Amino acid sequence: FDPRHYLGTHCYGWPKTGPHRLRFLLESVKDLRETLKKKGSTLVVRRGKPEDVVCDLITQLGSVTAVVFHEEVREIL
Repeated sequence: FDPRHYLGTHCYGWPKTGPHRLRFLLESVKDLRETLKKKGSTLVVRRGKPEDVVCDLITQLGSVTAVVFHEEVREIL
């Protein structure tokens, strides 16, 4: 979870993620973790800036051969 997603937007100051969306995200992550656990897998969840968290995870795991990501699309007004 990137803490920047819970700050105000740069245009209007509204939170990017309000309480209802946050509750949905948390419930979805919990459900995904439980589903993966039933299939013998797991889900790593971290809080922090992705550019820091991913680097730390790679260092901890030590055997990472590839990292895949997507960049958030930003609308230009």
